[in-house]
This record gives sequence, C-alpha cells and structure tokens, in this order.
Amino acid sequence: MCGIVGIVGKRPAVGRLVDGLTRLEYRGYDSSGVATLVDGRIERRRAEGRISRLEELLARDPLPGTTGIGHTRWATHGAPNETNAHPHATERVAVVHNGIIENFAELKAELEAKGRKFETDTDTEVVAHLLTVLLAEGMTPEAAMAAGLKRLHGAFALAVIVAGRPDLLLAARRGSPLAVGYGDGEMFVGSDALALAPLTRRISYLDDGDWVVAGADGAQVFDANANKVERAIKETAMSGALIGKGNFQHFMQKEIFEQPAVIGDTLRSYVNPATRYVSLPKMPVDLSSLPRVQIVACGTSYYAASTGRYWIERLARLPCDVDIASEFRYRDPILEKGGLSLFVSQSGETIDTLSALRHAKEKGQKIASIVNVPESSMARESDVVLATHAGPEIGVASTKAFTTQLSVLASFAFAAARERGTLDAAQLRHLANAIYEVPEKASAVLATDEKIRAAAEVVARARDVLFLGRGTSFPIAMEGALKLKEISYIHAEGYAAGEMKHGPIALIASDVPVIILAPTDEWFEKTASNVQEVRARGGQVILFADRKGIDKLGGLAVAAIELPESDPFVTPILYSIPVQLLAYYVALLRGTDVDKPRNLAKSVTVE
Repeated sequence: MCGIVGIVGKRPAVGRLVDGLTRLEYRGYDSSGVATLVDGRIERRRAEGRISRLEELLARDPLPGTTGIGHTRWATHGAPNETNAHPHATERVAVVHNGIIENFAELKAELEAKGRKFETDTDTEVVAHLLTVLLAEGMTPEAAMAAGLKRLHGAFALAVIVAGRPDLLLAARRGSPLAVGYGDGEMFVGSDALALAPLTRRISYLDDGDWVVAGADGAQVFDANANKVERAIKETAMSGALIGKGNFQHFMQKEIFEQPAVIGDTLRSYVNPATRYVSLPKMPVDLSSLPRVQIVACGTSYYAASTGRYWIERLARLPCDVDIASEFRYRDPILEKGGLSLFVSQSGETIDTLSALRHAKEKGQKIASIVNVPESSMARESDVVLATHAGPEIGVASTKAFTTQLSVLASFAFAAARERGTLDAAQLRHLANAIYEVPEKASAVLATDEKIRAAAEVVARARDVLFLGRGTSFPIAMEGALKLKEISYIHAEGYAAGEMKHGPIALIASDVPVIILAPTDEWFEKTASNVQEVRARGGQVILFADRKGIDKLGGLAVAAIELPESDPFVTPILYSIPVQLLAYYVALLRGTDVDKPRNLAKSVTVE
C-alpha cells in the first residue's frame, strides 16, 4: 500500500525515482508523482493512474534536480486523481506519505485558523502545512520535523524535502516500513529494499518511531524521543534484476511457475535431504510440553494458517487456534503467559498482523513469525523467524508466498509431532518422504496447464462461482475463491463441502460453476456425494482430483483435471497451484489487470 522513494545526492534524481516507483508497483496504487528541488524551489509532476502516465508527463515536461521524492498512492482519504496524488507541497515543504494521519481533521482546522489554504481531500496535506508553519516560526527543518512528529497520530512513513535545502532529506516511520540506503556521496529512502536495489545494497531498517536526517554524505537516525541512535547497516542480497517477467506474460504467471523451485528452496531449509530429518530454528518454547499455539494472519496467509491448524492438531495433537488478525485484539483472546503465538505474513509489514503481534507480546506470549522478508518489522520483533524462501513476489495476488507458507507450516507440524512423540518412526519417515516429493509433484501439477486453461472458459462466463473442499481442502477452496475474486472480479465463495446443504445449495444452477477439490483422502467419499448433489441440480462441476478420483467422478464433470497422486498430508500444497492457474486464465479471458487488480494493495499498512 503506497510506495515511497527519496534521493539526496549528486546525480539527476527523477529517472531513479521513477525506476524505484516502478519496483513498488506490486504494492498497489492508483496515482503517482515526484517532486525535486530545482534552483532551490519545489517542483512537482503528478498523474492519476499507472506510472506510465507519469513517465509520459515527464517526457513532455522534464524535471531536473538531484534531490527529490516519489510516491505511488493507494487512496484512503480523497478520490484517486491528480489533485490528491502525492507529493503534497507548500511553498516550503514537499512530503510523501504511506499510512493514515488519524488526527488530520483536528490539525487541519488548527492550520486553517492560522491562514493555511488546503487544496486536497487528503490527510497527508496537513503534514506539509504543519511543517511549513513550524519553519515559519523560525525552526530549522530538523527541529520542525521533530516537533511535527509529536503532533501526528496514526501509522505512517514519511519522506520530506525542504525548499532551499538540496543537501537534506528527512524521513520517519511509525507503523509503516521504511529503509535507508547508503550510497557513494548519495543517500536514499524507500518503502522496501526492492525499490532501492539498483541504487545500493547497503541498507538500514528503521525501528518503529525512528526518524532520519539524511544528507549526501550520510544519515543521522533519531528514535521516537529524539535521541541519537545507531541502526545496523546490512548488505542486502536483493538484486535489481529480480523483478523481470522473463518469457512470461505476467508476474503472477511467472510466480506460479516458480513454485516447484521456491517450495524446494523452502523445504531444503527445514528438511535434510540425506536423512529426511525436519529441523526448526531454536524455538523460544518447548514444543513437547506446549499447551496451545495461536496462529494469526490476514487474507491468503489466513488460509495458510487455517490449513496449518489441521496439520498441527492432527499430527502433533497440539491444540491450535487461528484468528483473523484484524479481529484478534478485539476478541481479547485468553493467552497463557509464555505460550506461543505464530504470525503469518508475506511482507512482514501487514499492520493488522503486526499490531496483533505486539498485542500478544504484551500478554507475555513468545512470538514466532512466518515471513518472506527477513528484515521486516514482524521478523525483527519476533523471538524466532520461520522464513519462507519465495523470493520477491510482485503480483498482488499471492501465489508462491502462499505455498511456501504452507511448506513451513507443514514442517512445523512435523517437527512438533516428533517432539511430542505423537507419531512413530515409521509414520515420520513416511511423512518426510511425502514432504520431500512435493517440488517434483508441483512440477507435475503445472503440466496440467492447458487443461486448466480450457476449464477457465467455463468459469469466465459465470457471475457466481462456488469452491468446495473437505478437511485440509476446505481452506484451499477458500483460497481458490479469493484468488478468483481478486483478479477476475467474479463473485466466488469457498465452502466446506459439508456446508453446501446448509445454504449454498440454493445458488446452484446451470450457470454456476462449482469447483470441487477431491483428493482421494479419508473425506473423498463424502465429497463424492456433494458432486452428485451438484449435478442433480444442474450445476457445472469442475473437478480437481487424482486418477482414482477422476475414474469415479470424472464423468459427472464438465472438466476434470487430473493431479498427481500424493499423500493427503501434502495435497493442500499441490492443490493450491491449479486453483491459482484457474484464476489466472479466467482473468486473462476477462481482460483484467492480472498483476495489479483494482483496489488491491500488496502490503496493507493501514488498519
């Protein structure tokens, strides 16, 4: 959600600002803009819509300057248009902002009473006017930043340039991520390391509440109490080449086809290929005596967590609760001191999940996080990180991040079962072999690509779609429905197949495709009954099953896609891939923007 790039340096800034913004497109946005200092004064270029429109504007009306800020906006206050696009500026200050200023109405009234005139409907503009008033009172830019931050309530990341000060870039973070990059005679800020990858590999991650004064030769970081602090500078391995699509049409397609490799990379970090022994990093709790684990996540990560609950309770006999992060604190759950709370997030910056993590920590919980970004806020605030190794995921609709989260949760459940003695040696060997075979079988799933493309023709004509699954296939059905909604804009719902008769059966008609996930596990016969019930009411069944399932039910389906036979333990990982492909091909047929679906953001950093 929103993206920030800032440069103070010695070379022209705009081209590099725009390149950084392009690297942040995956976060989701509806407008973009840049501002630089030109002969000491602030000049801006802003455009509604895609960054390409900003590039066209800059081609017609170039913007010089070596110090500047750029922004991609995801609207919270005010419509997505050029007027509301960032940077927001006064005669003295330009600012870009990710997050929400919760007390903006109060501040706006105060500033208007002092004669300040507002031009936009945004909350961000109050920051520019507040800093301008403080400068007019005789404060230095650094003092104005310190004083201004004390007046702001909410979650935000900010980058600021000041007229007449081409040697200065100010930035701050409270609740939203921000990284500082160290160059050769230049300094940078960005929403994440990916934006800064072509500029520098020397990155420092600000702690919550930090703010920074950057000049061409370095930066000074202050904490929330304005004390000077040191933040470690790390060499990031992030490569500027990582965001290319290669020969694929979309990032989402590329990322779907990367899954055998990244699932393998993730599993190899937990499973010894020689011994098939699963090991976790040193845990902050004793899994053998842990009374309960609490898992918290949002969106796609919540469906991964829900699958993990089946595994953890079934294999390790460890009680497990799963909560949607945005509801977790407000439910006021009972958390035992010293218990384990596990937080799942692709970015590690999702504000609802991060807030839930902090709540659990206050309640005395030990904290584990499953994240794809080891430098993220959640990772740095956890007692242990269970890393996924998906690599950068650019498509807004998560694919490879989801299957690598499942891979980590499967490894966690396996390790907990071993520690708790709930499975014997033969059972552990069997499951270890099943885990080890997942990357190869994921490749076999991708070989069904053309059949799934054909099935998409049926779904693309629909207005409503149902996804059904039982047991561990139920969360995958919900995830499949979410993917279809996200990128094709078709209304879709995922249900536990046994719930069909409790309401959704009323929706079934000849124009309603029903996607049924039916591996031949212990729930297969009951799922087969649901297939019969759908057909009896004229529904169009699209079946995902292995050979045995196809032999029994394929004749009842308008499309039957055969998936490799596998142990029920790992079928959720494998069955995730075809529902991703189905959503992708439906979106292609409907002509939507696959990688940047409307209204969505990759990293949601406001509640």
